[in-house]
Amino acid sequence: MSRDTAATRARLIAAARVEFAQRGIDGARVDRIAREARVSKERIYGHFGNKERLFEAVVAEALEEHTAALGTPRGDIGQYVGRLYDMHRENPQLLRLLLWEALHYGDAPLPDEDERAGHYARKSEALAAVLGMAPGRQAAMVLLLTIGLAAWPLAVPQLARTVLGGTGPDTAQAAGDALGGGELRDFLVDFARRALPGADAEA
Repeated sequence: MSRDTAATRARLIAAARVEFAQRGIDGARVDRIAREARVSKERIYGHFGNKERLFEAVVAEALEEHTAALGTPRGDIGQYVGRLYDMHRENPQLLRLLLWEALHYGDAPLPDEDERAGHYARKSEALAAVLGMAPGRQAAMVLLLTIGLAAWPLAVPQLARTVLGGTGPDTAQAAGDALGGGELRDFLVDFARRALPGADAEA
């Protein structure tokens, strides 16, 4: 791939990530992506074939960046949940992309389902080693729970606000502060240490 081709592809992915995170696959417009990336629509089709494959490339790159920054589970599992929470709070696009992906594909297989399953199997094995569990189905369930602990309040912040907000005049702000770190993050870290089998805060 030439330097110009790689640069064009990078601009397309960056512009498409913003568009897809805001509007999903169905609502995204190829002409807006092309205009933001400063290329013709034909270049998009030449690089990716169609809008769905462009979305697939955007999600794949976002997941790769997330994994590279976070790494696999290791050490204190509570701190792993805390790091996961921080990353999704500071970089909300990935969760938004995954929510749009869920709406678009429903129960149908993802285009990269097998590859992604292998990725999570490796994370599950690493988590099993941290927790002293046998790798397998139960460890995979614990991984799913671990991801959910960190990601769910940020994926649906309106739910977190209404659950945490109560009825007082300052409670909505307090819920927003909790989502920004502090109280809720500390709770999730402590909860993971206490709830997950074999978790050891001193590991």
